[in-house]
Amino acid sequence: MPRLSEVISELDALWPPERAEGWDAVGTVCGDPDAEIHRVLFAVDPVQEIADEAKKLGAHLIVTHHPLYLRGTTTVAADTFKGRVVHTLIREDIALHVAHTNADTADPGVSDALAAALDLRVERPLVPDATDPAGRRGLGRICVLDHPETLAAFAARAAARLPATAQGIRLAGDPEAPVRTVAVSGGSGDSLFDAVRAAGVDAFLTADLRHHPASEATQHSPLGLVDAAHWATEWPWCEQAAAQLEAISDRLGWDLRVHVSKQVTDPWTAHHSSGAPN
Repeated sequence: MPRLSEVISELDALWPPERAEGWDAVGTVCGDPDAEIHRVLFAVDPVQEIADEAKKLGAHLIVTHHPLYLRGTTTVAADTFKGRVVHTLIREDIALHVAHTNADTADPGVSDALAAALDLRVERPLVPDATDPAGRRGLGRICVLDHPETLAAFAARAAARLPATAQGIRLAGDPEAPVRTVAVSGGSGDSLFDAVRAAGVDAFLTADLRHHPASEATQHSPLGLVDAAHWATEWPWCEQAAAQLEAISDRLGWDLRVHVSKQVTDPWTAHHSSGAPN
């Protein structure tokens, strides 16, 4: 069985921490480098439900997309919810490793997994990484549908293929507009509208679209917007990342047991609506 330090070395090769944004907090949060690793659990959020699932599963390592502490803290007391997670992990000898913005821009990255979940063909990054001579790394992806469909049909495709959440899928634009080219970005994407417009795509699928940027985007052009839950757009990465680690385990003869959490940790738990406006 590999030691934690060996597994982390391979994970850092997949998602080098130096490629994370300067404000980000990636890497190993807790864990003994010499501890043996038999089971690994992938999840989006390092919340108590995931720590409890890892304990029940007998996992020795959790890999999450979102950081536990994005900003500094002065306490890990167990009467705080993040402190309780830390106490659970240390008490149960479970390590935690985070790959966030360094996984967003990786090749393959978060948006590649999102595109694959929607059965889209990736052409190139939406915002290329200037340090990648191959032109494959970067934020978001420009994709093509094998067969054109309406914006409404594309939104229905997203609803059917992404994990179900209380939010569901929101659509802005003409539901009957034809869609052939799509920009996708897992997680919050309304800072990318300039790049999306420059790409000239028919639609943009992302999460956390706010009122004013979305309103301005629809006024600028006939761009169709498909807004999914943040968690739902990033969860496919867990399956992609788990498959990558399984391939490494097979190559190195580690015999790791790799799991993906199916728990919905999206914070929204219910949705009420009187129906779409006329």
